[in-house]
Amino acid sequence: MADNWKSVRVPASSANLGPGFDALGMAFDVYLECRFRAAREVRIRAEGRDAESISTGADNLIWQIAQSVAPLDGIELSIANAIPIGKGLGSSAAAVVAGVVIGAELGGLNWERARVLDEASRIEGHPDNAAACVLGGIVSSASDSCGRVRAVRMELPEKFGVAVIVPDFALPTAQARAVLPPTYTRADAIFNVQHAALLVAAIAAGDRQAFQMALEDRLHQPYRFRLVEGLEEMVSLREQGLIGCALSGAGPSILAFYERGCEAACQRVREIFLKHGHRSEILWTRVPPSGYVSGYASSPRTL
Repeated sequence: MADNWKSVRVPASSANLGPGFDALGMAFDVYLECRFRAAREVRIRAEGRDAESISTGADNLIWQIAQSVAPLDGIELSIANAIPIGKGLGSSAAAVVAGVVIGAELGGLNWERARVLDEASRIEGHPDNAAACVLGGIVSSASDSCGRVRAVRMELPEKFGVAVIVPDFALPTAQARAVLPPTYTRADAIFNVQHAALLVAAIAAGDRQAFQMALEDRLHQPYRFRLVEGLEEMVSLREQGLIGCALSGAGPSILAFYERGCEAACQRVREIFLKHGHRSEILWTRVPPSGYVSGYASSPRTL
C-alpha cells in the first residue's frame, strides 16, 4: 500500500438482449483492468487485446473521463484489456465506468455505486451497458426525468448459458445507430414492450420456451441485417439446445443463449459467419454476479 497504487476491474457487457433496446444489459467475465495512482504528468501504458486501439496520450478516454469527474494534474495508468473493441461488447462503457471510478478515487469523492452509475450513464447517454458494468448480472435499467438511474439486477439461471461469437470485423456504434428509423409504428412498439417484459419474466422464472419467444425484436435488429451479413439467419436459427440468438449491443458480435450441455449448438453461428466470408471466435463466458471491483493493487510493470 506504500506506493499508493489502486486498481479497478470492469466487466464487458452487452445491451438490448433482443427486444430490450437501451433498457436491458448483461455483464460478462471478460475484463478491463486498470492500475493507477496520482502523478504530476500523464503516463499511460496499454496491453492486452486490441491494445493498439487504446490511446496512451492525453486523449485517452479513461483519463479524459477521470478528469471530468475531478480536477487532476496527471496520472500513472496501466491498462490491461481483454474486451474486444468495436465489437458490441461495451468496451467504451467499461472505459467510462473505469474513468468515473478512477476520478472519484483520486479526487477523494467517496462515491457510492449508485452515484458512479448515474455519472457513467449520463456520459454514455443511456444506462444499459453502464448498469451491467456497475452491478454485474443481467440488468433492467431506466433513467428518470432528472437523469437518475434505477437498475435491478438478476441472475441468468444456471441451466442456461450464453456464448459470445465475435467476428473478424468491427462495426462502429454510430453507423449501427444511423440505420435506425426516427419513428416506429404503434404495433412494433407494443411488440417490443411485450417481448421485453416477457424476456425479464422468462429469465427470472427460468422458462425456456418463453425465453426463446421473448428474444424476438422489431426495433433495431431488422434494420441492422444489412450491416451484419447472416444476422437475419442467426436470429431465426433453431437448433437442438439453442434457445436463441441476438445481436450484442450494436454488433457485430452475436449472443447465443443455450441450454447447458448443448454448447455445440453455438457453432452454427460461426458456420453462418463463415458462409458470408467472415471468421469468428467463441467466447465461452459466464455472467458475473458483481460489477466493477476496486481497491489497492501491487505496482504494475514499469510504465
